[in-house]
Amino acid sequence: MTTTTAAGEHRTTGPATTTAPVLTTDAGRRRVSARVRILLWLLLVMAVALASVAMTTRSFLLRDVDNRINRLLTQETGEFANFEEQGGDPRTGRPFTDADRLLTVFLERQNPDADEELIGLVTRTDGSLRPLRQQHDVAVALPLDRDVDALRRIFGSPASSGVLHRPEGEIRWAKVTVAQQGREPDAAFVVAFHPEREQARVNSMFRTLLVISGVALLLTVGIAWAVAGRILRPVRVVRTAAAQLTEQDLTRRIPVHGNDDIAALADTFNGMLDRLERAFAAQREFVDDAGHELRTPITIVRGHLELMGDDPAEREETIRLVTDELDRMSRIVEDLLLLAKAERPDFVSPEPVQVAELTADVYVKARTLGERDWQLAEVADLEAELDPQRITQAMVQLAQNAVQHTTSGQTIRIGSRTDGPHLELYVADSGPGVQPQDTEVIFERFRRGTARRGARGSGAGLGLSIVKAIAEGHRGRVRLHGTPGGGATFALVLHAPRAPEGDPT
Repeated sequence: MTTTTAAGEHRTTGPATTTAPVLTTDAGRRRVSARVRILLWLLLVMAVALASVAMTTRSFLLRDVDNRINRLLTQETGEFANFEEQGGDPRTGRPFTDADRLLTVFLERQNPDADEELIGLVTRTDGSLRPLRQQHDVAVALPLDRDVDALRRIFGSPASSGVLHRPEGEIRWAKVTVAQQGREPDAAFVVAFHPEREQARVNSMFRTLLVISGVALLLTVGIAWAVAGRILRPVRVVRTAAAQLTEQDLTRRIPVHGNDDIAALADTFNGMLDRLERAFAAQREFVDDAGHELRTPITIVRGHLELMGDDPAEREETIRLVTDELDRMSRIVEDLLLLAKAERPDFVSPEPVQVAELTADVYVKARTLGERDWQLAEVADLEAELDPQRITQAMVQLAQNAVQHTTSGQTIRIGSRTDGPHLELYVADSGPGVQPQDTEVIFERFRRGTARRGARGSGAGLGLSIVKAIAEGHRGRVRLHGTPGGGATFALVLHAPRAPEGDPT
């Protein structure tokens, strides 16, 4: 159902029609709707953002694990170095002289973490390594104290710490060598840490974060799908309405809800439809009127030609009548072309014009239109941005209109003046004036009013329409009011004056 608002706009109050997410063009190609594109971009951006957050969190957690392991290795090796330097054998109360005893006493006093191994390495007389370890179980596939090759590589490494990669898992280690003064190291204290469980906890948290992010992404996409559909529904309605519009039916309107950008779009579309409806109505009326006006002279020409006899006088009269009707048709066509040009942006070409000279030129040209009491009433002494040819055309048309509605000897005054920021160029006659009911219609095309002020003349009712088009082309209007003492005054009220160049005369 269509309703009319107080402003004269039509709005439908019935339910809106929804469309599928995938659209089909006239050429048969399928394209993705705006709703789906918005959701795809949202999905991509959120997926990248959530994945970046999860990866960054995992990176921070792994870095924290590495820092904690490094601190633990540094702490354990530092404690052993201090014990070696300052500690004493509890049996003798003196500093340690035997590396085996030093390592044994120190290991007995330590309490390692779950994934940590504290190992003492002592070189046997045959060159092999004898590991000293605590009674502590490590939840790994192969503890370091049972991996002879790994212990040999660590003991023989010149570095004090490092990472050992084994098939059973990675080991982070640090060592402090023990040697008698001036001799090669024959023992070492090794701290080994197995980071698998710490890394596994981080990876577990990472997977949990990914799952939570995925669920949040699905929920967000679902909510966004519903919200986008609600927001874009007026756009789909606009598209459906545009597809259903025809030249015969321009009454469909879009329901407007809210005051957001989409509502503004629907309101703008409704305004465009109002303008289109008025334009099509004016076009149909214009075509009907033009057809009627041109049909009459064509009928007259055909009738006279069909009835024309052989009498020379009759033939001469017929030719005169036909020529007169053809001239009238030519004027109608020229006026129609001029009104058509009025819709173009270059219809008016303003330039600096001296209004006083322009008014005087119009007065001189108008005096040849008929035996009247022509008077140059007043002139505005200023320079304005006007199209002199179009203004002259409009003023001469108004003068011609005044001649048609006055008799010989009656007064017609032509003048120009300023009225605040406006410039007025006017033609005032002393004829019978314009009937109130004709004030608006006489500026419409092919409208002459219900009561003529004088002789009918040969016009087609386009003269005042041309005057109105010229005034509007100058961002102005035509004003009609009565002349004191009787008659009508037509004035072009324009908005293009410049500052006066001198004092008005």
